[in-house]
Amino acid sequence: MNKISIPNNINNLSQLLEDGLVMCDSFGSILLYNNLTKQYLGDNLKGKNICNFIPIEEFNNLDESYNNGAFNDQFSFQTSDILKRSLIIKVKKIEDNLFAILLLDMTSQRNLEKVRRDFVANVSHELRSPLTSLVGFIETLLNGNVKDEKTQKKFLNIMDEEAKRMNRLIDDILSLSKVETEEHITPNTSISIINPIQYVMSSIKERGLSKNHNLIFEDLRQNVNDPCFVIGDIDEINQVFVNLLENAIKYSFESSDVVVRIEQHNQEEVVISVINKGEGIPEKYLDRLTERFFRVDKARSRELGGTGLGLAIVKHILIKHRATMNISSEINDKTTFSITFPLTNN
Repeated sequence: MNKISIPNNINNLSQLLEDGLVMCDSFGSILLYNNLTKQYLGDNLKGKNICNFIPIEEFNNLDESYNNGAFNDQFSFQTSDILKRSLIIKVKKIEDNLFAILLLDMTSQRNLEKVRRDFVANVSHELRSPLTSLVGFIETLLNGNVKDEKTQKKFLNIMDEEAKRMNRLIDDILSLSKVETEEHITPNTSISIINPIQYVMSSIKERGLSKNHNLIFEDLRQNVNDPCFVIGDIDEINQVFVNLLENAIKYSFESSDVVVRIEQHNQEEVVISVINKGEGIPEKYLDRLTERFFRVDKARSRELGGTGLGLAIVKHILIKHRATMNISSEINDKTTFSITFPLTNN
């Protein structure tokens, strides 16, 4: 079989496309791919078989599948990486032994639809309780059923707390909706991960949110002067550590230490851990902590002002930054939230 040569102008034109493009021979060997395909399937694809990345039976013999009409219609595929991209795939035969596979990224549309459904469900369910409470107290006051000033003030304070709770819920639902919609879009700036950590810790101390806890920063890297660059959005990284540190403080024993530890065991990644000592989290709940509105102790969470969305927001910000989080906990002892960020050159 003659070796297929792809002209340079075809390669250059492929980079102008707003979708992924892969050129293969009849047996699925990759001859050319554009930059968007690298985002979807990874790098170093040339010479490898398309079935290694899109395991679809019809790709084992493109010629036979094409002649049998298997590619008359487009079909869907979801990547297995952290982003779970939704791709629409179209196949076209260019000439003998040469096929073009077009990859259309539908992740934004999928995310928008999911966010729309979740937003309606969350607002209707989670806001009903504080809204019902507010309506009840307002009706009681308007009907003149509360005469003494002390009881009136008590009712007004409860109404004020419920209104603030609704406001926090709406803010968090909007934040979660935004980051879910954009989680497949990688940030395009390089930042030192040390800066947002130190900023958040300093801000918490200055605002008195650390209460009687000691906030401790431990840098266990060999070279503590290394700025530790990651691809990231500084505001979103701030939001991650605000959520984790405020949670650590809320659920710590009185006068205990809350530690932020940074470790680097290789040149590819850095690990940031937020560690506190408290009642701990039962192992059966660890996998559910990042679910929206999941609370281990609902009464205590609401008493402390939690909306149940903080860790869900953290989860989707980390997906956007290609970072992973591991949670471990011991009852009446240490709880650790460890985040692994991929490193980049400045």
